[in-house]
Amino acid sequence: MRLGKVIGRVTFSQSVPAFEGGRWLIVNPYTRDQFQSGDNPPEAMTAEPSLVVYDSLGGDVGQTIGFIEGREAASPFAERTPIDAINVALVDSVYHQPKN
Repeated sequence: MRLGKVIGRVTFSQSVPAFEGGRWLIVNPYTRDQFQSGDNPPEAMTAEPSLVVYDSLGGDVGQTIGFIEGREAASPFAERTPIDAINVALVDSVYHQPKN
């Protein structure tokens, strides 16, 4: 699981029926360096490419979420579903103690 900040939403005119009831979020992943610097939660955008994440939990713009990618992202669906990333956690806070 990776953490990222929701920076936007995507709207489609057509969708696969398996995706009904969910929505799509644009997420900018956090990096280790952001947490090491003590910026909690990180405010600046990273150089990491942003990605589109399927969301059925209700994540909103500005919120930190946990998401998974790859084959595991399709696991919650009963039928084969074309998906690359899915929101699995709405994160309230992150505690990180940097190494000294």
